[in-house]
Amino acid sequence: MEIAIEIVALVALVATGAALANRIGMSAPLLLVVVGVVASYLPFVPRVELSHEVVLVGFLPPLLYSAAIKTSLVDFSQHRRSISTLSVGLVAFTAVGVGFVAYWLLGALAEADGQKPLPLWAAFALGAVVAPPDAVAATAIARKVGLPRRVVTILEGESLLNDATALVCLRTAIGAAVVTPMFLDVSLDFLRAAGGGIVVGLVVAIVLAKIRRRFTDPVLDTTLSLTAPFIAYVAAENHYIHASGVLAVVVTGLLLGHKAPIIQSAASRISERTNWRTIQFLLENAVFLLIGLQTRWILDDLSESPLSARTIALTTIGVFLTVVLLRPIWMFPVTILSRNILGRSRSGPVSWQALTVLSWAGMRGVVTLAAVFVLPENTPHRELLVFIALAVTAGTLLLQGSTLPWLVRRMNLPGPDPAEDALQEAAVLQAAHKAGEEELDKVLTAEDPPRVVELLRQRGEARALAAWERLGRPETEYETPSEAYRRLRMVMLQAERAHILKVRDEGLVADEVLQRAQIALDIEESILDRAEADDVGGQSDDLRVPAPPGGPCDHLATAPVVTTPNTPEGCEECLADGGTWVHLRLCLGCGHVGCCDSSQMKHASKHFAQTEHPVMRSFEPGENWRWCFVDETLG
Repeated sequence: MEIAIEIVALVALVATGAALANRIGMSAPLLLVVVGVVASYLPFVPRVELSHEVVLVGFLPPLLYSAAIKTSLVDFSQHRRSISTLSVGLVAFTAVGVGFVAYWLLGALAEADGQKPLPLWAAFALGAVVAPPDAVAATAIARKVGLPRRVVTILEGESLLNDATALVCLRTAIGAAVVTPMFLDVSLDFLRAAGGGIVVGLVVAIVLAKIRRRFTDPVLDTTLSLTAPFIAYVAAENHYIHASGVLAVVVTGLLLGHKAPIIQSAASRISERTNWRTIQFLLENAVFLLIGLQTRWILDDLSESPLSARTIALTTIGVFLTVVLLRPIWMFPVTILSRNILGRSRSGPVSWQALTVLSWAGMRGVVTLAAVFVLPENTPHRELLVFIALAVTAGTLLLQGSTLPWLVRRMNLPGPDPAEDALQEAAVLQAAHKAGEEELDKVLTAEDPPRVVELLRQRGEARALAAWERLGRPETEYETPSEAYRRLRMVMLQAERAHILKVRDEGLVADEVLQRAQIALDIEESILDRAEADDVGGQSDDLRVPAPPGGPCDHLATAPVVTTPNTPEGCEECLADGGTWVHLRLCLGCGHVGCCDSSQMKHASKHFAQTEHPVMRSFEPGENWRWCFVDETLG
């Protein structure tokens, strides 16, 4: 019962802290660390000690897997050079740099206290412990401050892979306490761990993909998904293979996430996404709370250290500053050399402003605090090394995590523009609707009911138009057709649900039948709720969209960028006939202003049908995107 009460209290505190952080606009990881530190000194809070087995086997695999299945394999591949230089090169550089600094500081200061100096292997082990930035911290804080997607992708990719490098370095350093390793031995050990982890991840992903293709039940499929990270981790870490379980989990998650639209049903993907969001929320927030809860007993153990307070303070500050400074010292020169030697990456160079933010986004997390407990109990000055790991973890979270939003604003790095996202989503849905109609025309037969065919076309068109309606909102708010549909349909759904509940209370229909009816209403309502939540809250002053992958079409390339509108005040036909419009479109061929397809009369499309002028432009304030009617392409 005591354990059950503690778990319930932990979950309740995590949920309360995260909700409070959202309300006050503070990052949840930072708040939960502070709450944990304060709670560790309360008399009724029990002593909480994290073992490295619990973190490395219980927490790390599901956290990495939940992040990996949401990471774009395409984006990951495009930034592989930046990710590899950070996740391998920077981690090794930090481990060596911190190792030498710790060895030098404790060598001089410990002898002054009349104590034994820190062995070189223990110093390098400490360097490996504090080297990797944390996947949870990087993702949680980076998304909170609204970093550009490219920076977030690099941070996520780095934090997914750097744990493997750090744990191999730690294993090598601890092994050096018995046998002095050669450079070749270290290289071979790293290659075996990395190569074995990749191979195991590939095999596990292939096997699970074949099995999941046969599962149509979302519950069974989600159950298998929950076991996937542990299967990959245990398979890689067993004593026969002795590879990197972390890397195996990441590879498995990346591949299964990339193949999810093919190997899973829509219901399975929705179920998996919901369950992993819940697990990730609980685990990643519990991690930060547990980091704070370690504070009291770590400080109690430190009080028994024979080292002086001066030695402890100087060593801790020296290691912390080294950890913070080595990241920019590595990033700027290596990035410049990489561009000069290898040329620009396929995704283009990272700006110096983005490099500045990346170099400051080195928050450490639970892996650092768990890895330090891997050190043998007889390690000299172990209590100080554990305290340094705590200080580096909490210090980087509080210092870098709290100042990162200010730095992002100072560097003038724009985050993702919701209006530009909505524009690209509308274009994708428009193209998808066209592809669906083309496929429908291929399979239609004379026996297919015309009303069903018309309903199919209307549903696809309505989805695309709803995305277009989210753009070009004027200062005076009005209700678009999709919003009107959502409002009225929600009223109907409430009445339909009330009737089902009335039938249930009367006991006239089997409960199983009523549950299926309620599920149908819940699914439809959840779609309406998502559409409302995704509405653009504001738009850019200069809405742009990238050119299509194959380059702009000929019509967009030859059309003028601007032209003089015939009727600046609105749609020509609607003004003449007394109609209303949703959004306005400007023909770049003759200056005609017509209403969009979400409007009742669709005068812009009718104008194209009459004149065959191919390109129109949005006539809404702050928008400069164009659309080719012929190729159905944005420009």
